[in-house]
Amino acid sequence: MHTLIIAEAGVNHNGDFELAKKLISVAAEAGADFVKFQTFKADKIVNKTAKKADYQQQNINDGDDSQYAMLKQLEMPEEWHIKLIRYADECGIQFLSTGFDHESIDFLDQLGSPFFKIPSGEITNKPYLRHIAQKSKPVILSTGMANINEIKAALEVLTENGVPKQNITILHCNTEYPTPMEDVNLKAMNSIGNLLKVKIGYSDHTQGIEVPIAAVALGATVIEKHFTLNRNLPGPDHKASLEPDELNAMVRAIRNIEKAISGSGIKTPSPSEQKNIVVARKYIVAAKPIRKGELFTEENLTVKRSGNGINPMLWDDVIGQKAIRDFKPDDLIEIY
Repeated sequence: MHTLIIAEAGVNHNGDFELAKKLISVAAEAGADFVKFQTFKADKIVNKTAKKADYQQQNINDGDDSQYAMLKQLEMPEEWHIKLIRYADECGIQFLSTGFDHESIDFLDQLGSPFFKIPSGEITNKPYLRHIAQKSKPVILSTGMANINEIKAALEVLTENGVPKQNITILHCNTEYPTPMEDVNLKAMNSIGNLLKVKIGYSDHTQGIEVPIAAVALGATVIEKHFTLNRNLPGPDHKASLEPDELNAMVRAIRNIEKAISGSGIKTPSPSEQKNIVVARKYIVAAKPIRKGELFTEENLTVKRSGNGINPMLWDDVIGQKAIRDFKPDDLIEIY
């Protein structure tokens, strides 16, 4: 099993091309599969009077409550994309971006995006969903703020417009930055998969790395997690993002979990522990000197480590038999 790990740079480049490149380097060094940005034109996705979300106000705290002004500064110019794709290739990681408007969808498609990642805010945007579906590429759908009926409706739009269900992965998600632990509701991830018969994953906005690791243990095939160079940088998403050492730790832990859950499911001694059986288990030994021909009793036998003698589960079969030779204390008992 290989969990697809998407390191979400998002808008954490803060409009700085060199910072975007550094984010790519960090994601590559951590071992993520993809580094993902966001492609949009502020004029296409928000009106001039839209207010920032509470978490955006708190994280930026610049006295300006305009969502439009914030997003305008965070647009990623088209010319960046080619350069960043080339740089990601050099770093050994795949470039990805979420398009938030129709023009951005077409642009990313022209750049050869391997699949489309639909953000939570677009799950009820039927024209947008239909547009993506008509590209006939695999889709990863985030479900923050959605209920199961809204997820089902979005899934129907995608499948009816060209995306086979087997090419769709649905990510459980909570759109609060950071997400309180009591609101994660991680069990919902499997509920989505069981009810809709789709591949599942998890897009995480909690602080820390334990929840995405738990999601992998529960069956997530995709993990998406925001990261930054420094949580103290200005911007809407930095506070709920991992710093480089944390991203490294998360990827390592997920790869270890993949190994840990990749077994057959049959309970049997593993190759690595076989050698410890004779060391850790106890066997039937003499508790005191026993002469040849003497009967084995509860008083002259005991159970101790180690060696490779008679299994104590055969204790009742040994009691009452005659000693075939003399035994000193702690000698492994033989009966044949």
